[in-house]
Amino acid sequence: MEKIIDENKQGNTLVLEQKAENKRKLFIESYGCSMNFSDSEIVASIMADQGFNTTQKLEEADLVLVNTCSIRDKAEQTVRKRLEKYNAVKRDQNPKMKVGVLGCMAERLKTKFLEEEKIVDLVVGPDAYKDLPNLLAEVDEGRDAINVILSKEETYGDVSPVRLNTNGVTAFVSITRGCDNMCTFCVVPFTRGRERSRDPQSILEEVNDLWQRGYKEITLLGQNVDSYLWYGGGLKKDFVKATDMQKATAVDFAKLLEICAKAQPKMRIRFSTSNPQDLTLDVVETMAKFDNICKHIHLPVQSGSNRILKAMNRLHTREEYFELIDNIRRIIPECAISQDMIVGFPTETEEDFKDTVSLMEYVKYNFGYMFTYSERPGTMAGRNMEDDVPEETKKRRLQDIVDLQRIHSEIRTKEHLNTVVEVLIEKESKKSPDQWSGRTSQNIVCVFPKADYNIGDFVNVKVTDCTSATLIGEPIGLSQNN
Repeated sequence: MEKIIDENKQGNTLVLEQKAENKRKLFIESYGCSMNFSDSEIVASIMADQGFNTTQKLEEADLVLVNTCSIRDKAEQTVRKRLEKYNAVKRDQNPKMKVGVLGCMAERLKTKFLEEEKIVDLVVGPDAYKDLPNLLAEVDEGRDAINVILSKEETYGDVSPVRLNTNGVTAFVSITRGCDNMCTFCVVPFTRGRERSRDPQSILEEVNDLWQRGYKEITLLGQNVDSYLWYGGGLKKDFVKATDMQKATAVDFAKLLEICAKAQPKMRIRFSTSNPQDLTLDVVETMAKFDNICKHIHLPVQSGSNRILKAMNRLHTREEYFELIDNIRRIIPECAISQDMIVGFPTETEEDFKDTVSLMEYVKYNFGYMFTYSERPGTMAGRNMEDDVPEETKKRRLQDIVDLQRIHSEIRTKEHLNTVVEVLIEKESKKSPDQWSGRTSQNIVCVFPKADYNIGDFVNVKVTDCTSATLIGEPIGLSQNN
């Protein structure tokens, strides 16, 4: 639940430049968090080298891949419906089509998909994408193919992702894979394996390459970015066995942030997702030191109740979280903070829920991602706890915190009225073809008249009005970052 699920992107079909020599067609659809969309780019890059051009026409595809998510039941049900659709097209229109499942759901439901339900030809876990050509050869020979082995080494640092469906302005750069935090509600450690970090040199090369290609903003991505630790390769948990030299030359997340910020001082740098127990003050101090590191931290808390936090195996308390918030506000007063919150976790009482409400009142987040608890098979909570909070209670509590967050979001956006903010133009506004839309350093959407500006420009905007989620303003000139 640590990852941000952008509902607008769910089910996006990836398309990239067509290579004349490629004769086969790949249809690839993604669900879930940013890591999944980033992984789909890696897959497309691997398959492009195997003679596949992407297509948005399902009916003409030789290979259909769906990159899946196991975080929420809704995502899983959506993927099942899509698999039914693929199989109907395969049965009625294109019998040569092969269907494959990638990602977290693939790892968890491998036997069900391949052997019991027989709805796919190919199952590929998140660490096995480089094995796709071999697996596809197996399928072409008429055999089902599967590789869901979780790797202790794979970081895809040597695969240059193809940027798909991109605005050419912002890009994701994966820096870690896997997770060591065994939150009881989360399936990620079981579907993505143990935590390992990518070589900082390969990250730096990707960042520099993106800058050369005109990108203006990157998001360093991981299940838990603050946990980044490179000491020559290997799992984070094995760092205790590292040599003195490895320990002395290790690169942690604060250092990686600094390396990236210095390498491209005019490129904006974001990161996601943070974990309260791992977000150290040197990361916050590094953010304060460099203007090009965006002043926004996504800091999932999940609950305001110490009792529920313990049941979730969150390794922070309410009091420790408050102390971290206070330190962030002290070091970076203008920093935006956003949240993930779960209501209705097993045994959650009204008192526990009141603790969540009071925590939100204390922090007054800029925005948040809020969910009712849904039991996920394979998680510790799913195995050991009864989902005992009634559905109507969950829905009421969710509505209460959604309403409260809307109030807080409005308070936070109003703080920017009559100030000048720097906005990176990303696209045309959804509501008006005469306006640009972009984001501030604090990750707040801002819209303003197009004038003579272009996508990719950094523009100073005087904020004249706002909604709870959007700043509205007038452009007053290009910023010094252009």
